[in-house]
Amino acid sequence: MVPVVHTVDLARPSGVVPKAAAQAGLVVVRRRTHRPALGVRIGPVAQAVLHHAAAPVAVVPHG
Repeated sequence: MVPVVHTVDLARPSGVVPKAAAQAGLVVVRRRTHRPALGVRIGPVAQAVLHHAAAPVAVVPHG
């Protein structure tokens, strides 16, 4: 079984999620579902987590 932690914070997610994931074994974030004309775009939260999380990150589509 994998423990899952849910928290609520009213600050900007792109700043809170990487800090909250400091002790995580895996961070899962979703990417935006609409596709721009050029390539797949991830949102600011997923990008911040990819750049700052110490743990492995899984970016998955919503749905």
